[in-house]
Amino acid sequence: MDPHTCRDYLARLGVAAPPPPTLATLALLQERHNATFPFETLTTLLRDAVAIDLPSVAHKLLREGRGGYCYELNGLFLALLQHLGFDARALAARVVMGRTDDAPTARTHMLVLVRIDAVDYIADVGFGGNTPTGPLRLDHRFAQATPHEHYRLDQQHDQFLLRVDVAGEWRPLYHFDLQMQAPIDHEVGNWYVCTHPHSSFPGQLRVALAGPDGRRTIGAGAYTVHRRGQPSERRMLHDADDVLTVLHEAFGITVPAHPRLREAITAWLRGAA
Repeated sequence: MDPHTCRDYLARLGVAAPPPPTLATLALLQERHNATFPFETLTTLLRDAVAIDLPSVAHKLLREGRGGYCYELNGLFLALLQHLGFDARALAARVVMGRTDDAPTARTHMLVLVRIDAVDYIADVGFGGNTPTGPLRLDHRFAQATPHEHYRLDQQHDQFLLRVDVAGEWRPLYHFDLQMQAPIDHEVGNWYVCTHPHSSFPGQLRVALAGPDGRRTIGAGAYTVHRRGQPSERRMLHDADDVLTVLHEAFGITVPAHPRLREAITAWLRGAA
């Protein structure tokens, strides 16, 4: 990451100067990133390929007013951490959220491993509505708090399973190990997510943003606001204009001027009905 991009990136996060590579810095950057850059799948809704090279992602997030998904959000976040002097590298995970069988899934989620003072943490700014909003120590002995939910890591041999506490239920999110990842591994995983006929992303719209007031999400044809200690507020989205308004007003997304976007949103709403 070049200094110009780093400066603009930090400015979007409300950080005036490059901070030191400490745990407090990681926690600050992760919380602000989750509140600033939305998880959004407008590109895969259109069934277009997702570019994950650093210049393309930086332009999309910092210049076009967009968000992205794990390979974009965590990819840019990893580059920032490394530029700031963190000992950080990418990991790959197998998503199990919502599954009812034990069949292995592909390694299609990217997250970040960060070592600070000889202690390992995972940082993730790209898992949608269940994204951890704070670093999680790589330790299976106790549940860990973030600015939003509690998480825990179950360990079996060299595998970890991340779970989130939702209303007292520990729901599984993804499995991962510490295997080294090369850029081509992310290219393959990303290509599967945005193009494979068995992927759940093409033709679907998912959006999430986690701020101080709670979480906001779009999925299954609905817009939902989650606030800690309060019932979730959910309403169905009516048409393409309704979706476009919520994307801009609730998530701060600059909606791309794409000739097929309204048609894609309408098809998605019809499928979610």
